[in-house]
Amino acid sequence: MALFAKAAELGGACAIRADGPEDIRAIHAMTPLPIIGINKIRSSRWPVYITPTLHSARSVLRAGASIIAADATFRPRPGGLSSTDFIRLLSRELNVPIMADIATVEEGLAAAQAGASLVATTLAGYTDARPATPGPDLDLVAALAARCPVPAICEGRVASPADVKAAFAAGAYAVVVGTAITNPTAIVRMFVAGAGQQRTG
Repeated sequence: MALFAKAAELGGACAIRADGPEDIRAIHAMTPLPIIGINKIRSSRWPVYITPTLHSARSVLRAGASIIAADATFRPRPGGLSSTDFIRLLSRELNVPIMADIATVEEGLAAAQAGASLVATTLAGYTDARPATPGPDLDLVAALAARCPVPAICEGRVASPADVKAAFAAGAYAVVVGTAITNPTAIVRMFVAGAGQQRTG
């Protein structure tokens, strides 16, 4: 992942979003780009898994993250805090910008009011609150850009340069590209699917 991050830097990326203290520590040693740190902790009990606790946030901050991203949807989370109380807690305790990963306009507005510095469409289409779109949720990007007092980040199902261009046209402050850059299996699958009936043998 550190080499992926270095390649992204050489290609012109202005920041890296990375998961887990180990990868973040390695990336921090490889590139001077700011790191948006997350810490995925999955549990059969809780639907929230992107940086779900203060401890999980602190661990990626210590590893070198300069922004902490966390699930700010209205779903139940460990400890019983509401999404807004959790964002307030992170903002107060960590003293770094907090990126709120949300799925709806209402969640984005609530997170911004609670102290998030950025809101990202990361979870749009991945909760029951909003159906998944074929590509990035540009309607959500546009609504956040128009109504939210903090910058809106487009993330989720960004698969091509055309998607990036469309996200900026919709009002995105920045765009996060994940799978389309860092998952070779998914990249090959996309090209194979695009071949369609042209494939032989």
